[in-house]
Amino acid sequence: MKIAIVGMGYVGLPLAIQFARSGAQVVGLDIDPLKVEKINAGVSYIKHIKSEDLDSMRKQGRLVASTDFSLVREVEAVIICVPTPLTPQREPDISFVLNTGKSIAPYLHKGILVVLESTTYPGTTDEDLRKVLEEGSGLKAGLDFHLAFSPEREDPGNPMSKVREIPKVVGGLTPECLNKAIKLYSIAVKTVVPVSSCRVAEAVKLLENIFRSVNIALVNELKVVYAAMGIDIWEVINAAKTKPFGFMAFYPGPGLGGHCIPIDPFYLTWKAREYGQHTRFIELAGEINTSMPNYVLKKVIDALNEQRKSVKGSKVLVIGLAYKADVDDDRESPSYHLMDLIAGMGGEVDYYDPYIPVIKPSREHSNWAGTKSVEWTKEKISVYDIVLIATAHKAINYRELGEWAKCIVDTRNAMGEFPEFKSKGLEGLKEIVILNLLFQEPDILRLRGRECSASGLQIALSMNRDYLFYPPFPLFLHQFSSVPLAVHF
Repeated sequence: MKIAIVGMGYVGLPLAIQFARSGAQVVGLDIDPLKVEKINAGVSYIKHIKSEDLDSMRKQGRLVASTDFSLVREVEAVIICVPTPLTPQREPDISFVLNTGKSIAPYLHKGILVVLESTTYPGTTDEDLRKVLEEGSGLKAGLDFHLAFSPEREDPGNPMSKVREIPKVVGGLTPECLNKAIKLYSIAVKTVVPVSSCRVAEAVKLLENIFRSVNIALVNELKVVYAAMGIDIWEVINAAKTKPFGFMAFYPGPGLGGHCIPIDPFYLTWKAREYGQHTRFIELAGEINTSMPNYVLKKVIDALNEQRKSVKGSKVLVIGLAYKADVDDDRESPSYHLMDLIAGMGGEVDYYDPYIPVIKPSREHSNWAGTKSVEWTKEKISVYDIVLIATAHKAINYRELGEWAKCIVDTRNAMGEFPEFKSKGLEGLKEIVILNLLFQEPDILRLRGRECSASGLQIALSMNRDYLFYPPFPLFLHQFSSVPLAVHF
């Protein structure tokens, strides 16, 4: 079977390789000539996709890339994997889907199957895409050509995520369209899950991502609440996930990123208004998640204040530009928002990301285009007043970071596995100013017992009597010691 996949990005390229590996002849179509050139040279431009896997399919003649959409004439099926972002007004932007439809429509022929994989609102496939395909081809969907929707389920950065192993949901415009789509995906995927319509399949993807969005919003809100109570949210989650039923762990962070979770819920919110429905729960989750960068900024300001510094003029290093750990995908990354906020207050902002050596031009963050990742050396890292961990790549040496950095604001619990940095800095300390939450004024206490848990900055103090355990305190210890402390919040 010969197929075309439009959009050789984080979804389209691994899908193309899997179909080619399964015996299909694949044409990868993209408007970016650089991607086409690299595919035809057998060179991967996505971190988690190995060049040898791509090159193997190329050498076997099973995968070729092109910018020529007229090649659709030669295939039996077309799969569309293009971006579906939001407009500046936070409304759905399906222009990439519609423009792709217009580009392939003149080359459609009787019997061909068109499948949309891009996440979108219910009705996109059987209304919007169908219209441009029919107008551009002169054919009728469900009669002359087949139309279906199958949501992508790519999980970049997860080594256990394999395209073939992930069940594929499929919905067709007609029963025959569904049958054609099932036959197509059965070539490359072990399990195909048919549903009754394209709209149901579109709704499935929205549910999957909204589920994540609202649960992340929950733990983000709990992080703020528990921090005020002196409770470590990471410890709470780690204990709660030992329950073998009725609980799924989600983790807080500095905001949402990626091509799905920060965007997809708003597709449903927008479409629901057409039916007079209001998605209050979804919108509330969105408000909480989008507020997290400002919460992190407040923590950075607090940390600098304890050094008697303002944001203006301070040197801040953001660790991790990718939206999630162990990938090179920076789409919708909250790191950009944090960098904008800090720079907007006069801070001198740099970043370090082993997978993004230089920031590429984009519509959203053109002001950072060309900025390069700093070098990972003690000389470079130690000059920053604050190191802000926004994305916790496993490839980063956090032990070195703990040794080199003056002060760390950790939004990902990356320093949690290094307890030695939680107590370091107390040896030989004679006096320490503690902003005791139990009193209105700071107390000066003599420190004899030395124990510090940075997960809450709990200080165990002995004043010729039993240990006193205090609630979490602001960042202050670095004022009295040159040894850094890792701080969770």
